[in-house]
Amino acid sequence: MRTKFFMLTLILGLTCNLYARHKAEYYNQWAERIAKSEMQHNPELWMADGVKKPKWDYTQTLVAKALLNVYQQTRDTAILRYVQDFADYFINSDGTIKTYKISDYNIDRVNGGNFIYTLYDINPQQHYLDAIQFSYSQLLTQPRVSEGGFWHKKIYPYQMWLDGLYMAEPFYAHYAAVNNKPELFDDIAKQFIVVDKHTLDTETGLNYHGWDEAKEQIWADSITGCSPNFWSRSIGWYVMAIVDVLDYMPQNHPQRQQLIDILNRECKALLKYQDKKTKMWYQLTTLTKTKGNYLESTGTIMFCYAMAKGARMGYLPKSYLRQARKIFDGIIDNSTQVNADGTTSITRCCAVAGLGGKQQRNGTVEYYLSEPIRNDDPKAIGPFIFAAYELARSAK
Repeated sequence: MRTKFFMLTLILGLTCNLYARHKAEYYNQWAERIAKSEMQHNPELWMADGVKKPKWDYTQTLVAKALLNVYQQTRDTAILRYVQDFADYFINSDGTIKTYKISDYNIDRVNGGNFIYTLYDINPQQHYLDAIQFSYSQLLTQPRVSEGGFWHKKIYPYQMWLDGLYMAEPFYAHYAAVNNKPELFDDIAKQFIVVDKHTLDTETGLNYHGWDEAKEQIWADSITGCSPNFWSRSIGWYVMAIVDVLDYMPQNHPQRQQLIDILNRECKALLKYQDKKTKMWYQLTTLTKTKGNYLESTGTIMFCYAMAKGARMGYLPKSYLRQARKIFDGIIDNSTQVNADGTTSITRCCAVAGLGGKQQRNGTVEYYLSEPIRNDDPKAIGPFIFAAYELARSAK
């Protein structure tokens, strides 16, 4: 009976919030609600993403970064302890990180440096600083394609995926700014320019998920080396990477405007494929009429964040702020649910998708639509919190 009363109260509260949409407190409340729910769903942060034993991966570190943003807003020490317990389990006294092997050259691992920077700002400890240096050291020897772009992983040779831009570049840019190494921004810009050159489809204005320089993978076009489809989440990683890198890139850098131009082109192209009713995007971005394709949350949320931040920072026209508000509303209306335990979940999340590997993922329509759909994927949780706070900053 008490549970039913709590749920009724929560639902009424959410309904009342409809009348306060687009106010800062509305977005702040949603960020905190999703953060607290995530902590209740996963008593330890390493458990995020359905992990059965602790490992250092980008999904958990993405959530860690988002939760630290919530802590900075709320000063809720339970949130800080939750993230710090995760960090202190993995980060050794010398700054090395458990389960993280640089020799794997997995670009996903570098992403963790983002939340370590935030944690260090909150609680400066030498082993956190050493862990940042440890993460950066991977980039010094990361294998590259012939034009200088980072391989996605050692096990994926000669390949660049859009996902990899978010995994490495915002951290790389932060490191360059903090350590006064402006020359590194040439390399950071190169990563975007090379992947854009080889994955851009000029007809749609969008980028394919991956590119194989060697043109050997089962998914690679024999002429272009590109994978055959547009996957919304990969494009989401790409546009989030741009808006986050621009935080650190010098105003006078010769390629800064080129990155802004890519962001504008991508966002303009995305609007052509947005579902007009829900304001969401499909798993396979352009195939809006394809049977089995579905409105997917993680990519949609990433687009929301990139458009909101891009508009606030002046990289995109101000009209994109209105778009971002509508997208956020669409997520709330169509992809959230209140659970029996009173927590709130984000629904319609693609669990995972990739190219090649042991699974021989071929990049076809059938492949992308075969991957499981679940609630509360970390790739939704983290960007949702980022988007909520970004919209709160722009709210009147």
